[in-house]
Amino acid sequence: MATESGHIGRSSAGDNLSITDVSVEVATVDARLSRRRHRRGHGKGKRKSKSKRKRARKKRALWNLQALAVLLSLVVFVVVAVTWTLLWLFIFRRESNSGVYFAGMFRVADIEFIPEYRHTDSTEFISMANTIEHVVNSVYKTSTVSKLYRQSLISDLSHNNKGGVLVHFWMVFVVPGVKSSAVCEECVGAILRDSVHTSLVNRTSVGFLSGLPVDIDSIVVNTALRSDYTAIETDSKCIDDLYASQPGVKISLSVSSFWGRSSCHMKLTAVLGSLIRLTVHSFQIEASDCVTDSLTVYDSLVPIRSKALYKFCQPPNAAISLVSTGNVMLLAFRLGQGSKSFRGHYEAISEERCSSADDVQDLAGSRGKITSPYYPSLFPPECSCTWAFQAPIQGLGIALRFENYLLKEKDLKGCEHGWWKINEIIYCGSYIDHPTVFRAANQRTEIEFRCSSKFSDPPFTAEYGSYNISQPCPRGYFLCSSGLCVESWRRCDGLDDCFDESDELFCPNPPKDCDGAAQRHPSFACNGVRDCEDGADEANCTQEVPCSDVTYKCGSGACIRKRNANCDGSPDCADGSDERFCVPKGLPNGKTTCQLCPFGELRAYAAVIAEAKMIINCLPWSIQCEVAGPLVCVATVSSGAHTFMSAHVALSLLGRLSDPRYWTAHLGMRTQGSAKFVAEIRRIVVHEYYNARNFDYDIALLQLKSTWPVSLASHIQPICLPSSSQAVLAGQACWVTGWGSKSEGGCELASVLQEATVKLIGHNTCNKLYDDAVTPRMLCAGNLHGGVDACQGDSGGPLVCLEKGRKWFLAGIVSWGEGCARRNRPGVYTQVVKFSDWIRKHVPLIS
Repeated sequence: MATESGHIGRSSAGDNLSITDVSVEVATVDARLSRRRHRRGHGKGKRKSKSKRKRARKKRALWNLQALAVLLSLVVFVVVAVTWTLLWLFIFRRESNSGVYFAGMFRVADIEFIPEYRHTDSTEFISMANTIEHVVNSVYKTSTVSKLYRQSLISDLSHNNKGGVLVHFWMVFVVPGVKSSAVCEECVGAILRDSVHTSLVNRTSVGFLSGLPVDIDSIVVNTALRSDYTAIETDSKCIDDLYASQPGVKISLSVSSFWGRSSCHMKLTAVLGSLIRLTVHSFQIEASDCVTDSLTVYDSLVPIRSKALYKFCQPPNAAISLVSTGNVMLLAFRLGQGSKSFRGHYEAISEERCSSADDVQDLAGSRGKITSPYYPSLFPPECSCTWAFQAPIQGLGIALRFENYLLKEKDLKGCEHGWWKINEIIYCGSYIDHPTVFRAANQRTEIEFRCSSKFSDPPFTAEYGSYNISQPCPRGYFLCSSGLCVESWRRCDGLDDCFDESDELFCPNPPKDCDGAAQRHPSFACNGVRDCEDGADEANCTQEVPCSDVTYKCGSGACIRKRNANCDGSPDCADGSDERFCVPKGLPNGKTTCQLCPFGELRAYAAVIAEAKMIINCLPWSIQCEVAGPLVCVATVSSGAHTFMSAHVALSLLGRLSDPRYWTAHLGMRTQGSAKFVAEIRRIVVHEYYNARNFDYDIALLQLKSTWPVSLASHIQPICLPSSSQAVLAGQACWVTGWGSKSEGGCELASVLQEATVKLIGHNTCNKLYDDAVTPRMLCAGNLHGGVDACQGDSGGPLVCLEKGRKWFLAGIVSWGEGCARRNRPGVYTQVVKFSDWIRKHVPLIS
């Protein structure tokens, strides 16, 4: 038993402790503890509570560790899942979808075409297609790009007027971004061409491609768009296959779209031995540089870029017809949202034998006419003509009068718009906006013409006849550089009667005739400068006279003697049309231009190499053009929606980035990066007669998508455009602006817009300096001693002059020159006044 002291008594040796005794003892202890807790309150309970809290803490710590481990595992899982998702989206998925597509064609010789090949679901087509696909697959699966090559697909088999079967195919590569250069267009085409084994014995272009007789010269491979591949190879309701079984039968074509975006393709084929003539009657689309709406006509059955014949980016003003080089043609439509429609027809035609021989008997004038192949259709890239003419007697030659075409002896460059061999001398053809006459000083003349353009070219005509070699023009007539003959009394009359100003070259200074009653020379009469003391040369300038290129044409059609009547602040036309549109949109208080600039002491600046002082917020019509980021050109604001630049800049950039959505115009900017307004470009119109050989017709028109707000009128103002009779005088001071290079050959561009004063230089003087390279559509400005000029990077920028009434007008566009600021090498500009009619023609069209 327990003693009073609570010690447990010991049993004698040999006694055992029973379970009952333990239970009683425990019960007694519990009873005592209970009583003590009751007497002492919760003292003992508190100690027990702490013990429980310790155990709870241990449990919670254990739970927290477990929760943390679970949470950490969950986070790791989410991170891994997200990482793999991103890898799939941006690497693996991109790699699997990085399809590179090629469209091409080649001719299989020595195989007879059968009608069943026209039907892609026929057994014969499938069998032949499988055979060719197997050959092409074997070529590329054993090539250096075998791991990237996916498949080839034969789209069509067609007749070929040279014999055999023409194969139109697709090729697909799956290329990771890091290896994209491995499947370049040249590389892929070279693999196919190098696999054709030709024989040096036969000396023909036909070789063998794994046993398949292939014409190596017929192989064409171009990169293509995935959208074209999917559109033309899927079971679309907007794909038509049409066949012209006999020549002369017109087959109607029509496409209508009244809902969302769509792509349509029409495959046109014709009977063997014929060509296809397509005529487009109407094409109702939005003019947009072929971004949203377009029709591309191909000389193939798949969209091969180098086989494009013509591209419609705007509604045609009249019906247009064009001719294929074979018996196939593809029409590829891209139609944006809205109501769009196309109407036309096609027909099979015979190949034209363009040749003739004629004895020219009539000594007085024209005897007949020659035309371009398939006239009045646009002629195709591959064609040829031969003509032979025989004058009746010795001493007579053959003259050809073209309406809009010019022949010049070929230089080191190729011929872009026609290759001519006339009596063993090679000439190149180009388009021009006035008539010309070409003379061959031989009694017998043989002419060979070959089409040399990459695309279909506009038609031309020429009247032919004989002429006196020793006296090309009749008595009393003057021979122009253009080949035309004009009356001698028109020489040096101040009017451009020859269309090339050759009748006004080397003319003595005309008399002012201040005391006489005779009609005064246009150089002095009504030009805004008072040459006679009594002002007689500026009197009666608003009276109506017969229209000419030195008179101003009013809105009513009447002409007045005052040449620079447009927007001079004084109403001159009876109908007030000369002052009607002189306040461009966005200008406050009726101001047409910025105020007269405070030109002060001049000092040296670069970019436009000159001695010039920067003028803040003046000449605010300069625009900086950017394409996909960097500065590429300068342009000029002419109205709320239209700007001007040089054609050579536009075309050089369009070759790389033809989509104007990549272009932006930065307005109201002196320092680069500080534009007050940035606008996207809707479309770009390059002059149709632009000549890359000599920079003639070097002008392009840009349409902005949006105009600047009126609140920016103090920073952005349009420049006034000259009328067709606007006169500029040699020695007149004008201004050129730009962000171009700081020195000739320099790489650094100016960060701040530079302005320089230059003086206009006479056409005769400039033409002598440049060896007759300055055309009538150009003007020169600078300093003959050097030191003042535009430079690289200023191309497309404005040359502006100040007219009476504090009006600035666009006189020129920076075009070309020899070096920068060299002695006797002034800058050459596009003369804007020569393009007044072209501007009026195109601005309403794209508005």
